[in-house]
Amino acid sequence: MAKEKLVKEITSMEEDFAKWYTDVCIKAELIDYSSVKGCMIIRPYGYAIWENIQKIMDDRFKEKGHENVYMPMFIPESLLQKEKDHVEGFAPEVAWVTHGGSEKLEERLCVRPTSETLFCDHFKNIVHSYRDLPKLYNQWCSVVRWEKTTRPFLRSREFLWQEGHTIHATAEEAKAETIQMLNIYADVAEKCFAIPVVKGIKTEKERFAGAEATYTIEALMHDGKALQSGTSHYFGDGFSRAFDVVFTDRDNKPSHPFQTSWGTTTRLIGAIIMTHGDDSGLVLPPAIAPIQTVVIPIASHKPGVTEKATEVYERIAKVCRAKIDVSEQSPGWKFAEYEMKGVPLRIELGPRDIENNCCVVVRRDNMEKTVVSLDELETKIPELLTAVQNGLYEKALERRSVMTYDAHNLEEMKEIADNKPGFIRAMWCGDRECEDKLKEVAGVTSRCIPFEQETIGETCVCCGKKAKDMLYWGKAY
Repeated sequence: MAKEKLVKEITSMEEDFAKWYTDVCIKAELIDYSSVKGCMIIRPYGYAIWENIQKIMDDRFKEKGHENVYMPMFIPESLLQKEKDHVEGFAPEVAWVTHGGSEKLEERLCVRPTSETLFCDHFKNIVHSYRDLPKLYNQWCSVVRWEKTTRPFLRSREFLWQEGHTIHATAEEAKAETIQMLNIYADVAEKCFAIPVVKGIKTEKERFAGAEATYTIEALMHDGKALQSGTSHYFGDGFSRAFDVVFTDRDNKPSHPFQTSWGTTTRLIGAIIMTHGDDSGLVLPPAIAPIQTVVIPIASHKPGVTEKATEVYERIAKVCRAKIDVSEQSPGWKFAEYEMKGVPLRIELGPRDIENNCCVVVRRDNMEKTVVSLDELETKIPELLTAVQNGLYEKALERRSVMTYDAHNLEEMKEIADNKPGFIRAMWCGDRECEDKLKEVAGVTSRCIPFEQETIGETCVCCGKKAKDMLYWGKAY
């Protein structure tokens, strides 16, 4: 009965997806609400997921030669104003500090919404020659954007992220860096988060403020909405010119360097929840799960059960992130608790199992039970974790395939957008007017122009003129 009651505390996905999502965030103890409006408290279990994401990404960045730095969280208003397009893009979301103690500041300070301006100001001081380049920096920090509507992980006024900032002697190097980092994001999303993504370039309308090109990975959530899951920006030398960053090139001539920036945020946790979760709660990919396997003794009051379960735990702890639960709660309560927390594998061990020198291993992704010999634990547990990881990816990929539609004209686009949640692939002429009209008439935004182009028609889905590109469209978070 305990399990039944616990599971019922989560609203069904089909009944109310938004409420289901919030229930999972709260009841799986990922977050709590804060007395600061629009800001969330990330609880230890939620933060442990972020730490695993952070570790995976940080290792990938460092493999490519990036170094971690830290910039101030305050930006003088005069510095922010130097790049016109950039400041206009962020103006509606900026939080300002106007007083220090009881004294009014001579110049307002912006609370960091992103750090391009600070990095440029720093590069100006440290880059003098081509020998100083490239600089490959990354920062782990929090940023503030004054969002009107907030939602745990997906959109909050303060959130955690990483922002890479690099500066190069040539445009070719900077462009290669931009694509390299996008590919790293896509690889991590698919191999570690088990989330299939579409890689592509944003339209001019959706481009990052101040960038020459913005590249993105787009994921599809369980409810058919898209989620931008990582972006990489090529700045050209625009920021360098605005901030007067100059170096002496190989020909001994003054030149402006070329820059990139790229970032992902804690919204990745939201993506994981909404891609893999079910009506029992979280379903975590093993690669980022804080607990990969939990050991639950059955009939622990009987002689030798707890001792044997502890022995099993100590053995598997050498091959995965493990936990044993010897609390006084009933096994049924524990099953529901760890299902809700998305733990990939559960080991059940009772007196009969001990007699037969085996245990029952339950997969969280499909609830499949496997009887495993205690002699084979060290090999079978990693195998099953790999099976869960791969199974989650294949399931998400299949769902995305089923929820991806082609539209050939405006009527089809509107009919699909109104009745079939998911990605919509459609041809586009390249005009901003058509992009705006599709949002107005069908409620969809351009997600990206995918690298992998397919021709699904000759004419624009909106105006009927000759098409330029195939785009992914959709409703998005």
